[in-house]
Amino acid sequence: MDQFEVVVSKAEALTPRIREFVLARANGAPMPGWAAGAHIDVHLPDVGRRSYSLIETASPRAAAEHPTAYRIAVLQENKSRGGSSFMHGLKTGDRLSISPPANNFPLGAGAGEVALVAGGIGVTPLLAMACELSVAKRTFSFHYAGRSRSELAFLDDIERLAEATVHADDEAGRLFDLEGLMTRLSADVPLYLCGPLPMIEAAIALAKRMNWPQGRLHFEIFTAPEEKSGDASFEVELKSTGRVYEIPAGKTILDVLIEAGEDPLHDCKRGDCGICQTAVIEGIPDHRDYILSESEKASNKVMQICISRAKTKRLVLDL
Repeated sequence: MDQFEVVVSKAEALTPRIREFVLARANGAPMPGWAAGAHIDVHLPDVGRRSYSLIETASPRAAAEHPTAYRIAVLQENKSRGGSSFMHGLKTGDRLSISPPANNFPLGAGAGEVALVAGGIGVTPLLAMACELSVAKRTFSFHYAGRSRSELAFLDDIERLAEATVHADDEAGRLFDLEGLMTRLSADVPLYLCGPLPMIEAAIALAKRMNWPQGRLHFEIFTAPEEKSGDASFEVELKSTGRVYEIPAGKTILDVLIEAGEDPLHDCKRGDCGICQTAVIEGIPDHRDYILSESEKASNKVMQICISRAKTKRLVLDL
């Protein structure tokens, strides 16, 4: 089942810029189950697919065992490429096509302590994690940051689930102290973070500087890659067929291959899930992903074709 139709059964403003939607089948039939950290892709006409984390604040079991509805929340982006504007225009009764839940941001099993950090709308996947941890009576901390309290959705839910630390820039007069938090955490505590791209990039840089082991920092990115100044076109050859494609500035390898009718494995299109990882036979990639280690990048043996480009005029890929 690649896609199925749902109806908007509820659309509600939570803050001036965030709306919550409840999606269900028209006949009320159950939908695929999911676990904390999962998302759905909404397929929008003339816009493409957009990924939204699934929300649960009451019962992880209800989410896992054939739920009859999905909850998502959407931020109205200042620089929207059409997705958030379309979603904010939806009303009760409108129909959408969605993909079944996928999970590139799962909560790890175990009984140890966990730290959750949310920046703005990045709170959505962490709500389900907090719910699951709370029901399991597992120790965790919840840190929620944003520009102002008026922009922080789900505060009541969070305060019911956890003794959360809430940071509002306009009250504290400074940015959330991510470095201080990461320094204070015990060495065996994993950190799950979702928020704006600069926040995630800062956490990645801090984790490297603090010599965190690979896999201790978990994050999810929903920001699409942007063209960089100086990007140039290059060629990609597929080893299996010998077909050659030109990759212009402003398009990714994955975009071009899909448009040409190829069918490479992929999901996030943001360089953070690893599903599109491809072996490089010839050429040097320009790595722009968020999951390869420094040694993996230096080897130039694999790349994420959804976001990375080329430093050489041609890449030969094991596709």
